[in-house]
Amino acid sequence: MNLIAIDIGGTTIKIATWINQKLKMAFTIDTPDNLDTFYEELTDAVNEIKANHNIDGVAISSPGAVNKATGVIEGASALPYIHNFKIVPELEKRFGLPVSIENDANCAALAEIADGAAKGCSSMAFLVIGTGVGGSIIINNQIWHGAHLYGGEFGFMIIDGKQLSELASPVTMAKRYNKKTGKDFDGKTVFELADTDDPIAQEEREKFLHALAVAIFNIQHSFDPEKIIIGGGISQNPELVPLLDDEIAKLINKIKVTTIKPILDICTLKNEANLRGAVADFEKEH
Repeated sequence: MNLIAIDIGGTTIKIATWINQKLKMAFTIDTPDNLDTFYEELTDAVNEIKANHNIDGVAISSPGAVNKATGVIEGASALPYIHNFKIVPELEKRFGLPVSIENDANCAALAEIADGAAKGCSSMAFLVIGTGVGGSIIINNQIWHGAHLYGGEFGFMIIDGKQLSELASPVTMAKRYNKKTGKDFDGKTVFELADTDDPIAQEEREKFLHALAVAIFNIQHSFDPEKIIIGGGISQNPELVPLLDDEIAKLINKIKVTTIKPILDICTLKNEANLRGAVADFEKEH
């Protein structure tokens, strides 16, 4: 099956081909600021590729809560013009091809289970740690969207009276540190400062790790996935998984009613994940 894969981002849109089971970047375009230009530029891109390849469909990764049953991108994102109407049939009409759309975090999870850190698993949880905390759940090789399309929205978890996104985001960790110190450091710097004799950095990193460990413990014992994969910029810090393993071990030793230790891993596909996952989603849907 030959496909065009599209990853819609707030700033740029990536466009690739999936031919002979290989993903190849074609080009990127600036994300338009209105629906008419969005339609026009995507249609031009699809037609350009169709002129040179026999294409069977278009696989799209998108922000927002994608309702597969209705073809509507619900929720909200930095691109308000793509939401709350039946966009799938509109795109199919313009492209002259079948179209699938899935949420970008769900696409990243599908990519990791198809060709990444969770390959060979039939279940996994995917945590995306950035400005907030998001993610995805896959059960029996299928995305668990949930009754209200909130499956995998781990950032809404309440831990110690606060949302996980407040406690386990590098951005909010840095904000807490900067408020106490008057500095202007990012999360990466604060995380690394905790390895020095900076007690405030150590305190804030411990809050971050504890909240994330509690969330991982709860996910493991609620859904019991084979693996829990971590994405986002901070996932590339080699200390993250060992530190989380230690924090989770403390929880297990304290609670004593379970011996299940979550298997943590880091996402591997990075910049290609949303495109590869969009392909996997199309293949499941069509």
